[in-house]
Amino acid sequence: MTKAELENKRNLARTLYLSGKEQTEIAEMIGVSRVTISKWCTADGWKATRAAKTITRPELIKKLLLATNTLLDKVNESGDLALIDSLGDKLSKLTAAIDKLDKSQANVVAAIEVFTAFSKYLEFRAKTDPEVTIEFIKKVNKLQDGFLIESFNKGALVYHGD
Repeated sequence: MTKAELENKRNLARTLYLSGKEQTEIAEMIGVSRVTISKWCTADGWKATRAAKTITRPELIKKLLLATNTLLDKVNESGDLALIDSLGDKLSKLTAAIDKLDKSQANVVAAIEVFTAFSKYLEFRAKTDPEVTIEFIKKVNKLQDGFLIESFNKGALVYHGD
């Protein structure tokens, strides 16, 4: 197998993994071992990308609310003055994060939801549209990943169009 063929298989495997398929199923579909898929998944950080693409805004809010509840329980049980003193600041930060997620119209999570749907659309279109090639899907995925990484690092969407 040539290097280009292997790279095409790797890109297809990534797309399939991010769409929710299991490693064993992907390995059978593209003709490589499950160990190879596992190595690619680990080396390229597919798990984190898939997790980021599948979490929804309500799930994030729920996790923040659970963290708030856990923090309150811990402080109430401890009676530790230092913990009690720091409670206000921690609650303020958690509340701000929840508020931002809850009210934001255009945020990273919304972008992830759209990118996930678009990736599934491209996967579907690739079956019938010769212009939707592996190279095209690879480029779109790379651009989406770059956008998400920059957005996570900055804490907001980074697009500054006209």
